[in-house]
Amino acid sequence: MLDDDDDDDDDDLQIRAFLEKHDSTSNEFQGSNLSDPNLSWLPQVLKEFILPAGFPGSVSDDYLQYMLLQFPTNVTGWICHTLVTSSLLKAVGVGSFSGTAAAASAAAIRWVSKDGIGAVGRLFIGGRFGNLFDDDPKQWRMYADFIGSAGSIFDLTTQVYPAYFLPLASLGNLAKAVARGLKNPSFRVIQNHFAISGNLGEVSAKEEVWEVTAQLLGLSLGILILDTPGLVRSYPVLVSTWASMRLLHLWLRYLSLSALQFNTINLKRARMLVQSHILQSRVPGCIDCNRDENILLWQRFIKPRIIFGVPMEEMLGSGRSTSMLKTLLRLYAREKYILVVNQQRIDFEVFVSFKVGATSVSVLRSVWQTYWLHENLNVSEDIFDQLAKSLSMMDERFNEFIQQLDKGGWDIHQINLRVPKEISIDECPV
Repeated sequence: MLDDDDDDDDDDLQIRAFLEKHDSTSNEFQGSNLSDPNLSWLPQVLKEFILPAGFPGSVSDDYLQYMLLQFPTNVTGWICHTLVTSSLLKAVGVGSFSGTAAAASAAAIRWVSKDGIGAVGRLFIGGRFGNLFDDDPKQWRMYADFIGSAGSIFDLTTQVYPAYFLPLASLGNLAKAVARGLKNPSFRVIQNHFAISGNLGEVSAKEEVWEVTAQLLGLSLGILILDTPGLVRSYPVLVSTWASMRLLHLWLRYLSLSALQFNTINLKRARMLVQSHILQSRVPGCIDCNRDENILLWQRFIKPRIIFGVPMEEMLGSGRSTSMLKTLLRLYAREKYILVVNQQRIDFEVFVSFKVGATSVSVLRSVWQTYWLHENLNVSEDIFDQLAKSLSMMDERFNEFIQQLDKGGWDIHQINLRVPKEISIDECPV
């Protein structure tokens, strides 16, 4: 009996030791999730109110820096909104009508009309350009603010030309509606990037907390500015105040977007990664690549110039040689695309035409081949020999390139390189 009691005591001690260890581990986990040097001064209750559960482990590493920059960006945005709204109200006649029902109805009709015209912009953007936002959400989010700023300029001018309120306000609302059409899908992509734990709903909800707080603060500051003696009556002062706030807003927006660290590969990042691999036999990590990425630069201005989705007729030129076509089909028999160098231009430029069944990897391979040719092309040698050599080098080095991407933290399963819809080549025997 004594031995049995000793065994029971030992079991109890082991269980208690396990529970104590489990509790301490759980406490350490919770403490580490809610402890961040940048927010150590915040009360625990406030942290839980503004941050997703399990922070920082439940979101991406760039979440906090982005939100901290996003907050003053939104504050300045709402200040600008308040200033612009005051101009619109003056232009539509609020404060100058005698109070008749007809005057109120006229103001309401003008206001609703400009909203209806502006809604067309969002309809157009969503239907026509919906496939762009996954590729480069940072760029389109920044462009949205530029377009929204242009729309606000139209709104501000309504105070000077109240007789043209409807066309000016409609143009302003159209521009701002286009901006919203660009902003909303782009930000959904950004939110999805943050939600690494599948907690997109909570990330969106917490973003609302930050946004509404910034809205209330921005509107309050805007009202204080409008209440400043002399500002309401002085249109130049109002415009200069708006311009200052808007420039600050755009600068803060750029900083917040630059803080994002996507591990997916779009065309801009693909170019940077490929160029580094061609020149240095290494690829930069996510942080370095995102830091060096030019948010504002359009693809068409990036060198070397790559034209995707070119018809075979244009690639072959005016001669349309059958032997040239057969040579190209033979060279690229194992690829899902055909690439040629445009020899009609002084600047280096390539045409790429895709075959049926081409994927994002096909686009990435064409980018790799382009950069190899750009660095090694010799105009005095036969172009087909150099195309063959570039394909041979790609066969040797491309798998190593993919392995380096994987080791560098890049998501090789999410390559956002779209194949153009204009597929011009069907698989056919040579």
